[in-house]
Amino acid sequence: MKRIILMVLYNLPFVPYWWWQMCYYAKHADEISEEKRYALLKKITIHANKGGRVKIKAYGKEHIPKEGGFMFFPNHQGLFDVLAIIEACDYPFAPVAKIEVQNTPFLKQVFQILKSKFMDRDDVRQNMRVIKEISEEVKAGSRRLIFPEGTRSKQGNKLLEFKGGSFKSAMYARCPIVPVVMIDSFKPFDTNTISPVTVQVHFLPPISFEEYGKMKSTEIAQMVKEQIEQVIERECGQIQ
Repeated sequence: MKRIILMVLYNLPFVPYWWWQMCYYAKHADEISEEKRYALLKKITIHANKGGRVKIKAYGKEHIPKEGGFMFFPNHQGLFDVLAIIEACDYPFAPVAKIEVQNTPFLKQVFQILKSKFMDRDDVRQNMRVIKEISEEVKAGSRRLIFPEGTRSKQGNKLLEFKGGSFKSAMYARCPIVPVVMIDSFKPFDTNTISPVTVQVHFLPPISFEEYGKMKSTEIAQMVKEQIEQVIERECGQIQ
């Protein structure tokens, strides 16, 4: 909370106008191009991160496919994850979020601007419908993001188990899977400090359908988890 207040105070002269823009873009998302909507969020995010004393270091941006649909699969450390990826990634994408945050102020506008999908973990039919909708959109060229842990780890840079079902949309779409490594992204919002912090975002080489097409979803989940763990171990020395 302290860092969010710092972000707002640093950008106070611009906050009313940015809030108006976000609300307008959220309400008229179907009429505004994806690139323009994403550019607004990226601009606000970069200014907010600077004001909040958060530095984003992005690695492997050359691994992000420049054409066609694909899916990001990052580890989930905290509420800051999506903001870190927005600053790090130059291409529009839309996260898939849990339905509980659908009407949270600010997040609601962000998700509407990105045209995000929401999943109700207690409704299997709704989950399957969303999975199919995502797969069709990715086939048509959309870029989506799913956190395969399903929830924040709340254990620093240590990972939870990756759920195989998270990869169903990619399997149906037969699209590239791009593992994304988040390091220290829990620190900006999930620790009670305003000390300067550096968050690392690593985009790993995409995994093509030819590589994972014959694997079970649980095997894909384990493979992606192991790739992410290897980078965390390399950068941090050990899983914290």
